[in-house]
Amino acid sequence: MTVSNTTAAVEPEVGAQVLRPHAEDAFADELKALAAADDRPRPARWRLSPWAVATYLQGGTLPDGTVITPKYVGPRRLVEVAVTTLATDRALLLLGVPGTAKTWVSEHLAAAVSGDSTLLVQGTAGTPEEAVRYGWNYAQLLAHGPSRDALVPSPLMRAMSEGMTARVEELTRIPADVQDSLITILSEKTLPVPELGQEVQAVRGFNLIATANDRDRGVNELSSALRRRFNTVVLPLPETPDAEVAIVSRRVDQIGRSLDLPASPEGLTEIRRVVTVFRELRDGVTTDGRTKLKSPSGTLSTAEAISVVTNGLALAAHFGDGVLRPGDVAAGILGAVVRDPAADRVVWQEYLETVVRERDGWKDFYRACREVSA
Repeated sequence: MTVSNTTAAVEPEVGAQVLRPHAEDAFADELKALAAADDRPRPARWRLSPWAVATYLQGGTLPDGTVITPKYVGPRRLVEVAVTTLATDRALLLLGVPGTAKTWVSEHLAAAVSGDSTLLVQGTAGTPEEAVRYGWNYAQLLAHGPSRDALVPSPLMRAMSEGMTARVEELTRIPADVQDSLITILSEKTLPVPELGQEVQAVRGFNLIATANDRDRGVNELSSALRRRFNTVVLPLPETPDAEVAIVSRRVDQIGRSLDLPASPEGLTEIRRVVTVFRELRDGVTTDGRTKLKSPSGTLSTAEAISVVTNGLALAAHFGDGVLRPGDVAAGILGAVVRDPAADRVVWQEYLETVVRERDGWKDFYRACREVSA
């Protein structure tokens, strides 16, 4: 049985620029250049070879001089394992703390492998089984009874029938009984439709990428039966401050251009400062290893650093002189660090007085943070 796509995309108005293009649209030129230069074997229905997919994620320069920008900065071996998993019959689970680019990596993997990153199920506490299996057009169902015309395929059903890559975000947020509906899909590569006495069988090229936040343990933990159907790749936080600064700078530049914010080359100092604060509080020790610190309750992830700097850049553009300064990022840092007003505020004040206050070149930053913390 083949289920066709019954959902039509709503096109933006002519001349309108979408706020966040899908990966396959935003990096269409790079994907096209990679496909043209890629002469390596490709698995069934893959747009690129596994080597080209890994190059798309980690960046490189093609023989014709085309520069492929890095989408993920991290150990290449992790990327190679993730890509190789998708070329087998095992599903891929990207696991990590919040802000380790799990969603970003899954989107770009789907874009490079299938040319379509939109076959997505967003996991929440209210995700119904129909989002994973299929639903019904109730007008058709009442008028004519169960039929293929009345069936509404889920993104996974579409991916199975078309040999594409599907995505499930925040798998551990989905109720356990809905999670378990994936077991038959992943083990038998089949989705039964008992109302029609039929089934959808996955064609070659189908696979699934799921993401999960390891801080969500105990919310809806995966059953051992479901976990066995995945090959798990743990995405770590950036190893070095320089790597994290590079990630934040690149993403802030991309987001800033999409929001028409002016570039702020002088902002690298504040980016490095935000990253330093986040890493020290996250690790519980200063960069020089001399001072032990208390860690706040939040994750202080790279994604949060990107958000703080982007917000600061917008403040500088709209209410300042366009140059990113300590006062532009201070409020964002306070909001990221102080999640628990009672406990985290004590941690933040202690860090300000024992570390920031005494650090050379950080006086303006100290004053800005004291001002917003008052």
